[in-house]
Amino acid sequence: MTSPEAAQKLKAKFGDLISELPEFRGESSVALADAEKIAEVCVYAKRDLDFNYLVDITSLDNYGDDPRWTVIYHLRGLNHGCELRIKTNVSEEKSVLPSVISVWATANWHEREIYDMMGIHFAGHPDLRRILMWDGYPYFPLRKDFPLAGKESELPGIAFSRPSPMAGGPFVTVAGGNSAQAREPRIRIPETDSLETMGRLERRKEIQEAHGHPKGPGPIEKNS
Repeated sequence: MTSPEAAQKLKAKFGDLISELPEFRGESSVALADAEKIAEVCVYAKRDLDFNYLVDITSLDNYGDDPRWTVIYHLRGLNHGCELRIKTNVSEEKSVLPSVISVWATANWHEREIYDMMGIHFAGHPDLRRILMWDGYPYFPLRKDFPLAGKESELPGIAFSRPSPMAGGPFVTVAGGNSAQAREPRIRIPETDSLETMGRLERRKEIQEAHGHPKGPGPIEKNS
């Protein structure tokens, strides 16, 4: 069985609830219209299509759009070697999906991480609590409206409870910069950012002229 064939079988089983997304490099993704059916679809994918390994569950914050959350289930069949992704959406107002821990036990960790970082709940999970942040932390750090420097918490005695003075933040990029060097992730201070960028570009130009390549000694030998 191939990944596109698995997508076709899901479509045949669940009809209009399944819409196929473009295939990429031999791997298929499908979109599930009703998030409440995700556990039922996953049971079928494991039992009938032999996707016996849950690689990961990831979540996307479609900030500014509705529905806000997209949850993606990455499946693999260890016997046939195919991979399949099942995507489904859930609104911010609801923010609840059925747990698939009864299908794959490893969903335990994945669902807890999504709950911890995004605030999405999984109904039926037997132990839905934070896995990275401390108990009682009031925010969800991977939401797009969560500031890069963090937020101050009101929990006494907890380390890192104040925003970090990052002066622009670590690994900040400039979208749409004039070059890859200008977009390079780094700490940015507005008062000196343009001077630092120009200095880096000049240095790359000097290396290019001296060695034939902007990132180190050269010249680079071309394969014959």
